[in-house]
Amino acid sequence: MKDNLIGRGLSLGISRRRLLQGSAGLVGGTLVQGLPAFAADKPALGTYPAGVSGSTAFIGISVPRTGTYAVQGEDELKGYELAVEHINSGHELIKKISPKTTKGVLGKELKYGVADSAAKPNEAVQAQQRFISENKAIMITGGTSSAVAVALNKLAQREHVIFVCGISGSNDTTGKDCVRYGFRQDFFGQTAAAAIGPVMVKTFGKGKKAAYLTPDYTYGHTVTKSMQDYLATAGWTTATDQVAPLGAPDYSSYLLNVANSGADVLINVNWGHDAVLSTQQAKQFGVLDKMKLVVPYQVPFIAPETKGLMQGVYAATDYWWTLEDKFPLAKIFNETFEKKYGYKPEWGAENAYVSFAHWARMVEEAGSFYPPDVIKAYEKGETIPSLVGDVHYRAEDHQCVRPVIIVRGKMEKDMKSKDDYWEVVEIVPGEGLMQKPDAFGCHLGEYS
Repeated sequence: MKDNLIGRGLSLGISRRRLLQGSAGLVGGTLVQGLPAFAADKPALGTYPAGVSGSTAFIGISVPRTGTYAVQGEDELKGYELAVEHINSGHELIKKISPKTTKGVLGKELKYGVADSAAKPNEAVQAQQRFISENKAIMITGGTSSAVAVALNKLAQREHVIFVCGISGSNDTTGKDCVRYGFRQDFFGQTAAAAIGPVMVKTFGKGKKAAYLTPDYTYGHTVTKSMQDYLATAGWTTATDQVAPLGAPDYSSYLLNVANSGADVLINVNWGHDAVLSTQQAKQFGVLDKMKLVVPYQVPFIAPETKGLMQGVYAATDYWWTLEDKFPLAKIFNETFEKKYGYKPEWGAENAYVSFAHWARMVEEAGSFYPPDVIKAYEKGETIPSLVGDVHYRAEDHQCVRPVIIVRGKMEKDMKSKDDYWEVVEIVPGEGLMQKPDAFGCHLGEYS
């Protein structure tokens, strides 16, 4: 049983019993062999060198597999799984992103465990703490909820284990809640606003009134504020900001206030199933007949799940599969992903894959799993490949400087295939979008 769990990745629920069962099968196996106190001249730190003392290295993954973000969590997980498969096999796509990779990372085969975070910070932290303590995870990853990402930032810094953030749209993740041990590759609220704001002003005009649907946590509040700040420069005002809890089953009271607000544009900041449900109910209440809809932080699968309601709608996103016409690495990724999973990858899977591949590159460049060396490899700020062109990480806040993609929902008559939901309107370079590294209060902690 132990070998089977390791071979396909250890898929775990959140219960302590199941986590302990899974980790018991791994600790005492190939992950712990001798446990030298030092490797070369590097002191023991976090799970180093215990976690890489054998022929394998363990990664802890936490994504929502239940709850309002479950569909997006599964997509993200597929990106991680494909990245591990490609790293372990030395796939051509990984080699283009991380040229020094042969098979595995520094020759060590990657193993991983998966926990269901349910988009709840406490559950994600408990699961990742067990992966660190019992499986000697050399890196942890995941996210989808920014509240989870912020909590894992803090865990990573405390435990001196690198956290590579999966999906997180809050400004705080590499802002006031940044840490030395945390890195983020995907776009976020401020960059989304700076990219889509000019398109909105050009399309709808200056001096408009906006109504917001905002999820009540760090992601929602920072995205809404970023949109408000940008649009205010064009004379836009906020007619109403309706703040709802994560996983709200009914948006009728919020939408009634939106309908009566006199807004010209509805800006739906909700994510996951919340975005789908609130958009469907906005249509039912006649809100979308009275005002235009904008999705400033696009949700994977929202187009098919809302069944036509995204037609003509502008959104900012991390990735869309038709970018393969411009970026050769995107084409390789799309083909391998679709062959394995049977659908065109959404941006959650793309982001997870690239984040994982970038971590592998940094370890290879450092020539060591020793956390400070890997961190300093990121902090060199070297230009490196991604699926949307060359990018780099800022040393000051560990944010990847990358483009934001503006898309518009295609009309059904213009769709060339069942997956052809969005038209890429603009690829906005990241360098000119981002706030200064200290604008959101980032102060990285110590290396050790």
